[in-house]
Amino acid sequence: MSKIKICGLTSHADIDAANEYLPDYIGFVFAKSRRQISVDSAYALKARLDKRILAAGVFVDAQIDEIVQICKAGVIDIIQLHGNEDAAYISNIKKAAGLLVIKAVRVKSREQILLAENTDCNYLLLDTFSKIKAGGTGECFDWEMIPPLKKPYFLAGGIKLSNVFKALELCPYCLDISSGAETDGKKDKYKIKAFVRIVRSV
Repeated sequence: MSKIKICGLTSHADIDAANEYLPDYIGFVFAKSRRQISVDSAYALKARLDKRILAAGVFVDAQIDEIVQICKAGVIDIIQLHGNEDAAYISNIKKAAGLLVIKAVRVKSREQILLAENTDCNYLLLDTFSKIKAGGTGECFDWEMIPPLKKPYFLAGGIKLSNVFKALELCPYCLDISSGAETDGKKDKYKIKAFVRIVRSV
């Protein structure tokens, strides 16, 4: 059974919805984005979060010391790298922070995914390529480009209630959903409920 992550939480209402429906992961976006959150706000929301849910911190080419400080404050449980972080950076952050690492791939080819699989990350995250955004496009990429992988992966990019069953057919480790769980740019508790129920039923 695939797991489920609801990314881009920013408010008490978002956390309350997560606590009610219990996705496996939630995400706090520390990189520049309309869903960006301050460390102080994320700390307060993490304190409110059900302990059964793991919080991922989303970073884009951040300083390692900055990430380590957030990890040691207990704000996040897993690190998600969404920029141009290379193999050396991934190895260094794993050693310095002591947490599991997700490395995002903005997919352009099968070869690119296979190359990323050889890094020291614990999980891949396959997302839609964009020239102007590091993530959060709300658009799907061609899932036919995903090769057989040994490393577990999060599937992201444009997952909606209308295509979630097709996404689950790929048997990803986890579905990563952001805009698909929103209405008018805000997290929608009823969509979160629907996603969690669907994923847990398959």
